[in-house]
Amino acid sequence: MKKSELKDYIKEQIIDVLSEASSEDVENQKAYNDELEKTNDLMSKMKMEEDEEAPDGDKETQKKASKQDKIIKDFQRIEKQMKTHLELFKTSESPKNKELAKNMLKKLTPEFQAAKKAYDKIRNVKV
Repeated sequence: MKKSELKDYIKEQIIDVLSEASSEDVENQKAYNDELEKTNDLMSKMKMEEDEEAPDGDKETQKKASKQDKIIKDFQRIEKQMKTHLELFKTSESPKNKELAKNMLKKLTPEFQAAKKAYDKIRNVKV
C-alpha cells in the first residue's frame, strides 16, 4: 500500500469513527452540557446570596442559621448533581458518555457523603 493510499484510508477511518455519533448521543451531550450550565448558574447565585448581608438581630443565631443554610444548600446542590449524573449514566447509550458520568459520580461520592453527614448532624440539632 502506498503512502498516499494509507493516508486516504486513515482519513476515511477517522471520518467514519467521528460520524458514528448518533443524534441521541448528541442530544444527551447537549442535555448534559445544559445541566452543567444550570449548575454553574445556581452556584453563582448561591455565591451572590452568601455575599448579601443579613438583617440585624441576634448575631450568634444568624451565624448559626447561615452556617446551617450553607450546609443544607451544599447538600442539596451535590444531591442534584448526583441525580443528574446518575440519570445521564442510565440514559446514555455511548460508552464514552457512560464513563464520563460514572467518573463524575465517583468524584462526587466522597463530597456527597461528607455533606450528607453534616446535613444529618444539623437535622438532629435544634436551633
